[in-house]
Amino acid sequence: MEVYRLSRKVFSNTLSGKGAALKGARWNSEGVEVIYTAMNRSLAMAEVAVHLSLAMLPADFMMLTIEIPDDMAILKLDVSRLPKNWNTFPYHPASQTIGDKFISENKYCLLHVPSAVTQGDYNLLINPKHKDFTRIKIVKRVKFPFDERIFQ
Repeated sequence: MEVYRLSRKVFSNTLSGKGAALKGARWNSEGVEVIYTAMNRSLAMAEVAVHLSLAMLPADFMMLTIEIPDDMAILKLDVSRLPKNWNTFPYHPASQTIGDKFISENKYCLLHVPSAVTQGDYNLLINPKHKDFTRIKIVKRVKFPFDERIFQ
């Protein structure tokens, strides 16, 4: 299976959850490392674009294609069982608790979660501490310029 991630060029050679751990995000608290990926390129772009403006837009984004072996088990969240405010901003502590538990239990390398940005699309979170993480590889890195009309 292929998943996608937009990354600044300087960080595009390796997969790391350190960036997400700096401030925390929707599915992880500050200090908890997790790698956010998207099931398609458009969602990867949308997930980044919601945090930027044209004035803040760096010119060095790379679209990473990440190969995940098809035999890796995935924990899938049932959207109907998520807390009421899982998709609000700022991030709800309940969704962070779900991701933190996924990482700390370390049973799965992959967590399938709904996107809060694009209803009906999904992100795949990767646990960089899991034993199967070394089987996941970046297979392609391509310069990704944003179309400026997105920010108008």
